[in-house]
Amino acid sequence: MMVNLPQTYLLGLCFLLVIISILVGRQLYKVRKDEMKLLKLEKEDSNTQEDSAKMYELASVQLKKRLYPQATSTLKQALKKLDGEPEEAKALIENALGFALAAQNDFKSAVIHYKKALTAKADYPVALNNLGFAYQRLLKEDEAYKNYQEVLKLDPSNKTAISQIKRLERIVGKDKDQLLNKKGF
Repeated sequence: MMVNLPQTYLLGLCFLLVIISILVGRQLYKVRKDEMKLLKLEKEDSNTQEDSAKMYELASVQLKKRLYPQATSTLKQALKKLDGEPEEAKALIENALGFALAAQNDFKSAVIHYKKALTAKADYPVALNNLGFAYQRLLKEDEAYKNYQEVLKLDPSNKTAISQIKRLERIVGKDKDQLLNKKGF
């Protein structure tokens, strides 16, 4: 019994070490892949970027790397180069721009871009969720609640909208009818 205890302990430690090394290796691979993609896209960008889709792809990688100011400027350039693209592309870029601005705590500008995204594509649950979040940060809970309700009309199983509605109801301490009819403070 005493001989098996140290062996079991060592096997457990080895197993734990293997699991940790696999997780670290996966994370390193993901970071390296993102870095290589960012370098490739930035190199293409420096050689004159004409395509708004490529610029959106570059901005997406920048957002993933949390380079929000760079992503903001890239997305603004992509918006300027939108020619003949479908409205859905404009909605994606506007939503991403709103996200980048919200990440920099510029929620008023983010709201403007989320609304532009919804103008381009009205049934866009991600933009509605993001708009609801921005309204929450601007302390406009009633507007946020309405946005989350719209999300649930489009996607009844949206976990973000469901959890945020519950959170808003709990914070405000009112039922949903009172929250919808709230006027001022």
